[in-house]
Parts: sequence; C-alpha cells; structure tokens
Amino acid sequence: MTAALLYPFILMAGALQAIGNAMNAQLRGRMVNPWLAATVSFLPIVFVFTTLFFTMPTPLPSLDSLGKMPWYAPLGGLAGAVAVFGGLAFIDKVGAGPFNGLTLTANILTSLAMDALGLFGLQAAGFKPMPWLGGLLMAVGVIFIARSGGKSEGGEGHGEGHGMSGKLLYPFILVAGALMAIGVVWNAQLRGALENPWLAATVSFVPVVFVFALVFLLRPTPLPSREDLAGVRWWMPLAGITGAVAVFAGLLFVDKVGAGAFNGLLITANLLTSVALDHFGWFGMRQVKAGPPRLIGAALMVGGIVLISLF
Repeated sequence: MTAALLYPFILMAGALQAIGNAMNAQLRGRMVNPWLAATVSFLPIVFVFTTLFFTMPTPLPSLDSLGKMPWYAPLGGLAGAVAVFGGLAFIDKVGAGPFNGLTLTANILTSLAMDALGLFGLQAAGFKPMPWLGGLLMAVGVIFIARSGGKSEGGEGHGEGHGMSGKLLYPFILVAGALMAIGVVWNAQLRGALENPWLAATVSFVPVVFVFALVFLLRPTPLPSREDLAGVRWWMPLAGITGAVAVFAGLLFVDKVGAGAFNGLLITANLLTSVALDHFGWFGMRQVKAGPPRLIGAALMVGGIVLISLF
C-alpha cells in the first residue's frame, strides 16, 4: 500500500514530463541550434538542484557508501540524455510518431526485464506473465497513439515518406529507449550512494550540461536572430525543470515501486498528457484531434499499467 501512495506523484511527474517536452519543442524552435536549446534547457536544472543542495547540505555520503557506489551510477543522467539527443538529431528523419513509439516501447520492455532479472541492484521478481502482458498492452497502446500522432485534421501524415534511410536509425532509437529505463535505475543507485537527493540530482545533471555545452561550442552555428530571441516566452527556458521532476521522482521512488511500475506509470501519464496537449493545441503544439486510434491506445495503456502495478 505504501508504494501505491506514491503513484499519484509519479503520474504527475509523467504529465509534467510531457509538458516539458512541448515546452522544449518551442524553445528549440526559437533557439535554432539544438545544442544551444538543450544547454539552455538543462542549465536551470543544475542551478536549482545545486541551490537546494547548498540550502539542505545534509545528509552527506560516507566514505563507505561512496566506496560501494557502482561506477555507472553517476552516468544515469547521460544515459537518459541519449534519448534527448535522439530527439534532437533524428525525430525529423523518422517522424515523431515512430520515434516516440520505438523509445517508449523499448523503455517498457527494458524496465520489465530489469525487474524480472534483478539487474543493476533491483530485487529480482522473476518472470510473471501478467506484468509482461501489461507491457505488451502498453506497447500496443503506444503504437496506436504513435501511428496516429502524425496525422493532421486534413489527414496528411507528418512523419511519412522518410524511407529506408529513416528505418536504418530504428536500432539506435530502440537503444535510446532502453537507456532511458536504465538511466532511471542508475539514478536511484546514485541516490542511495550519495544519500542526499539534491546532491544526487546535481551529480546526475552536471555531465549532461557539460556534454551539451561542449557540443554547442564545437558546433556553434546556426545561432538565433534577434527576432527568434524576441519570441522566447518566459516559460520556455523552464522546460528542463518541468521534465526534471520525473528524474527526481526516479531518484526517490524507483526502488520502492519497481522499474516496471515506475516507468509504466510515467509513460502512461506522459502519453495521455501528450494526447491532451495535441488535442487542444496547448503550448504551441500543432492541433491533432484525439480520434479513435488514440483513444484505443490510451485505454490499452491504462489497462497495461493496471496489470503491471497489481501483479
């Protein structure tokens, strides 16, 4: 029951993650350079978590806990950022629908595998058919939503016509989705080793900002014009902070509810919120009405997460 009490917060984090994605899309359009946009998005996260750490610097990790920390634990932020890089680099080549469908499906199945096998310090739950059936339902639901995601009211596909060259990127996108799930678990282990959640969040995000800033310095063009910068709304640079709620939730809760349930709840809330954002055209998103395929996909995802959470 204790774990179930955390579900509303995880659902809220998933909804904020979807809103953050929409805000990031608007920021990307105004910043022109994707690496500059990513740096601007992630910098406030580091500032906020660093400030919170200096405000609440205890508890601090002991030498014993640091000695037991796996070498990969500080790389959780970078693992999750691979999907951000994939979105920046490939979403226009394969289409938003296939990209999100592939990453989220890989995320779900990887999470269930980590729970079943007890990978990366998780308690092994063994193979349970009902959670895997739930994962299958969620994957089918993602496909329903993703395949309808590129159709405007006029019926034209936004992500169609990418051809074989786009399909060659599918393996990388699947790996990015798997790393999203793995990054959540690594972040939880980082939290356990560092003890202080604000310090753990700072350590997780600093390498991400460093990488994006370095790539921007290496590829500084194109740069936004004055007109582009004038169009930046006050909320656009806060996209990273909005999405970081999900990372912080992972730091605190993934070891309490399990990777499968956590990522399932997060993804369900994310996609259902995305459907609502598209349906109403909020945050500057192109309006895509929630037709029968999207509603069927949403129902399948809710059914899937019920199976994962209960069994």
